[in-house]
Amino acid sequence: MIVLTTERLILREFELTDGEVMFRLNSDEEVLKYTGDKQFDSIEDAKIFFKNYPDYEKNGFGRWAVVTKNDKEVIGWCGLKRGEDDEVDIGYRFFKNQWNKGYATEASKACLEYGFQVFELEEIIANAATENKASIRVMEKIGMEFLETKNCKGIEEAVRYIIKNNSL
Repeated sequence: MIVLTTERLILREFELTDGEVMFRLNSDEEVLKYTGDKQFDSIEDAKIFFKNYPDYEKNGFGRWAVVTKNDKEVIGWCGLKRGEDDEVDIGYRFFKNQWNKGYATEASKACLEYGFQVFELEEIIANAATENKASIRVMEKIGMEFLETKNCKGIEEAVRYIIKNNSL
């Protein structure tokens, strides 16, 4: 199901067929370097993860596959996630060959607008390792402001950024 479109991208719910692509994405050590996440053990494990992904039904939103409009290639994911603490964060992850093309910024802006307009969220946060300058640059480009530095999801010295609904 398509959730959002931008000038160059389609953001849609994950499908079981995305398991192989997401397995490849999460197998790249450089892509995972600052995330604190682990690789999937197999393509089948990735498919099981997406089959049991609860966020769309539970919250009405989640992380979405990012697909290029021109060639329909899945290039990563971006989206919102409600944490156990009820905070909603924005996150993104793209294949290395898609870095520095503005896709993370474009997709993230659309996700922020969606969260504020459709779900009337009051604020959205983002977390990144302090060494992850590219991710921090995206957070700043989409209008987020530095909030604090703290340990977050297995990342020591993570920076937290925030944007309020009235900021867009």
